[in-house]
Amino acid sequence: MNNTTIKASEQIRRSNYISRDLSWLRFNYRVLDLVRNPATPLFERLKFLAITASNADEFFMIRVGSLYNYIDYGKERIDYSGLRELPFRKKLLDFAHKFVSDQYQTYEELRPEFEKQGFNICKVGELTESEQSKAEAFFMHTVYPLLTPMVYDSYHGFPLMMNQLLIFGVVTRTTEETKQQSRITFVQIPNNLSRFYEIQRKNKIIFVPIEEVIRHNMGKLFRNVEIDSVNLFRITRNGDFTLEESDDMDQDFVQEVKQKLKTRKKGRVVRLETEQAPSGYMMKILKERWSIDNANVFSVDQLLDFKGLWQIIKHPQFSNKIKKSPAPVPSPSLPRGASENLFEFLKDHDVLLHHPYNSMEPIVSLLEKAAEDPYVLGIKQTIYRLADNSRVTAALLKAAENGKHVSALFEVKARFDEERNIKEGEKLEKAGCFVIYGISKYKTHTKMMMIIRKEGEKVTRYIHIGSGNYNEQTSRQYTDISLLTTDEVYAHDVSEFFNVITGHSYPENYEYLITAPKDMRQQLIELIRRETHNAAQGLPAGIVIKINSLEDKEVMDEFYNASQAGVQIRLIVRGICCLRPGREGLSENIQVSSIVGEYLEHARLFYFHNNGNPTVLGGSADIMVRSFERRIEALFHIVNDELKRQAINILRYNLMDNQNAYIMREDGSYIKRQPAEGEASFNIHREFYKVDLEMREEVNLF
Repeated sequence: MNNTTIKASEQIRRSNYISRDLSWLRFNYRVLDLVRNPATPLFERLKFLAITASNADEFFMIRVGSLYNYIDYGKERIDYSGLRELPFRKKLLDFAHKFVSDQYQTYEELRPEFEKQGFNICKVGELTESEQSKAEAFFMHTVYPLLTPMVYDSYHGFPLMMNQLLIFGVVTRTTEETKQQSRITFVQIPNNLSRFYEIQRKNKIIFVPIEEVIRHNMGKLFRNVEIDSVNLFRITRNGDFTLEESDDMDQDFVQEVKQKLKTRKKGRVVRLETEQAPSGYMMKILKERWSIDNANVFSVDQLLDFKGLWQIIKHPQFSNKIKKSPAPVPSPSLPRGASENLFEFLKDHDVLLHHPYNSMEPIVSLLEKAAEDPYVLGIKQTIYRLADNSRVTAALLKAAENGKHVSALFEVKARFDEERNIKEGEKLEKAGCFVIYGISKYKTHTKMMMIIRKEGEKVTRYIHIGSGNYNEQTSRQYTDISLLTTDEVYAHDVSEFFNVITGHSYPENYEYLITAPKDMRQQLIELIRRETHNAAQGLPAGIVIKINSLEDKEVMDEFYNASQAGVQIRLIVRGICCLRPGREGLSENIQVSSIVGEYLEHARLFYFHNNGNPTVLGGSADIMVRSFERRIEALFHIVNDELKRQAINILRYNLMDNQNAYIMREDGSYIKRQPAEGEASFNIHREFYKVDLEMREEVNLF
């Protein structure tokens, strides 16, 4: 370790804050830890390995891409670690290299288990003669017609390489006038080809990587040419772009988004993945062309892009190998059968759902019934991410066809879902829906729906507010919370909120909502300061918060102040956490845990003790600068006593988990929480499926 590295490490250690990007990489290590667990079935381990690859792709596209936006344009950036752009780049990419090394070592440890589970991954040379003939026929009939060699030399320009495709760089040698000359030709593997060619062998499936099928037949693409080397690589481009937003989000804005999506395909290269020992001739060309160095190059000796493992994981022949989640159970606040006539039930009852333990079906079903109900006058809804063949979109289309007023706010800046949302929004527009594509310079991240129904002489507004997307697919994999109510205070606040985000009015003070960018940060700070004040007065005080990410410095400083006043703070932060817990004189009373397991923890819940009269909030927002300043967000007070107890018990269960929980240490690293002596095993991803009266019991978290 050289002096520069030592100085950087010391700077990071001294800082009161953890680097957002280094914290993110530690999160992916926690996912990798699930792959390493020998007690986990193989197909589950492969699933988590594929997830680490998907996470890493997004990390390089967005976080490393964002860093290069500063480096390439000479803009100053000081990380929470205290490091400037270039020293931080070195630290970050060094850490990323270590992660990739550990990732591939873990894969090597899994490979001996493949045969036992009825499959293997092989190269063409390992096949029988008849199998090789089948693979060659597949290449000639299916693959060969799709391949387009693109030569790069003094007569041909450098071709556009597509983001995250597998690409061959084929170095060939020709003799011209007694002089040997090398040139390079690129062959991109189309993404509509399966990642593996499959061969059935009795009760076993052989998966041959598509690149190995092509490599074996590469000579057919280069007849009468001497091939010097065949090198597989993959690039990741900067996917972090900024929109030039205006005050009116009309079709011009949508066109700008479409244009920006095209630029993402040409973004600067931030990562180059290669096979071991690639051609030096090719690497020199690629590094010069893309202005990268060895820090950006990740050489591996096994399968490139573990996301391809999904083909094996989801293979029909192995459907019995994937652990099935239990069937959803009724919420304590929504008895079995009550959802059959939810319009009637909600007139007298508020409902708190906890997904996926409680199904999302009541919400989708309510929307579908509203589309057909003759008494429903209108529907308003925010949409961030949708499922494939979305029932939500279908219901809104049906409602419009039935003459109801439908307003849908499609967030076209939902990263990597931009094109899908534009298409779905245009489909609704054609059906007569009122569609809004984003709000000014803000990203609409809140999850909110209102159904307006005429009931006799009055109109009832049915409200849904939650932490999760209106997405039937992810609702079975993400933990989220949902509130359903007809309470007039919620209804007034939500109506006002919709008027603000679809029009130009300035919001009134909400009674049950806390919104961003209006004053969410300040209101949360005031709630923290109330606990600080109570502790200073010798009164009981405590904070428990469950979120995805914690990064806002102003709020972290308030947590530090509260800790120093004696407030006990328990933070359950799934991913990024920039707060440093347990530092003497700063944060001794703060504990941070992270739950990483079968489900992706996506719910946001906030608990403030308030001297025994707790304030409890749920909603869509994390404690991040972007949540407070660049997003339309909403947290909602949970005021119903039964629902409040239910929410507090959700937090209590999270604190009790000793199977999926990791404890964050003062240096930013994490250790797996182990059951204490005599403590029973407690896995929230199983315990929440047990319906009992405990979730209704009065509980004090401190």
